[in-house]
This record gives sequence, C-alpha cells and structure tokens, in this order.
Amino acid sequence: MATITKKELIDRIADSTNSRRVQVKRIVQQFLDEIVHELGKGNRLEFRDFGVFESKLRKARKAQNPKTLQPVAVPEKRTVKFKVGRLMKQQLGDMSGAHIDDEAGDVAEMTVGGEDEDGDESEE
Repeated sequence: MATITKKELIDRIADSTNSRRVQVKRIVQQFLDEIVHELGKGNRLEFRDFGVFESKLRKARKAQNPKTLQPVAVPEKRTVKFKVGRLMKQQLGDMSGAHIDDEAGDVAEMTVGGEDEDGDESEE
C-alpha cells in the first residue's frame, strides 16, 4: 500500500483538468483550510457519499503509565471523528472483498460520482 502526498494529488488533478499546478494547489489548500476552520468552530462537515467529519469532545479519564504502572489523569480534549460515506464504503468493500453494512439498502442504486443515467449530477 502506497502513501499519496498532497503534492501528488495536486499533480494528478492539474494533469487531468489541464489546469496550472499553482492554481490547483491554491484551491486544494483553501479547501483544506476551510475544513480545519469549520471543525475548529465545532461544525459538522458532510460530503455526500464520501463521509462526515465531526468535532468530538473526549471526556477526561484515568490512564496508567505502562513503565511505572502509576495512574495518570488524562484531561478532556477535542478530536475529529470521520464516518465513511456509502460510496466510499462500497468501493473499499469491493477492493477488499469484505461485506459492507448497507442498512438503507441503497448502495446498489447509487452510481459512482453522483451521476444519474443521463450523466447529470444528482441532487439530494
């Protein structure tokens, strides 16, 4: 399994859209900055069929230092939770051959890229 960097993604997008790399880099960075900004405000970000980012507060808890076995107080902290969307879940399941959880029963009805039979983007 390979690691893909932001630079590699920017290069791919620039090549596939025949856009200047500098312009694509600016847009991608602005997109990522907006995600961080909204999560910092405590907002939930939903990208249909991709997934949902949520800011969650982890409660304070007691832990144990593995070296000394002494109890340690861990303060509460804010973290980000990501829930995988249906199309991503389906594609990951197809890649691994693993069963996917399709409670709504609508994964088979959905098309890749959110397009309908006419090639138009579907509205939800």
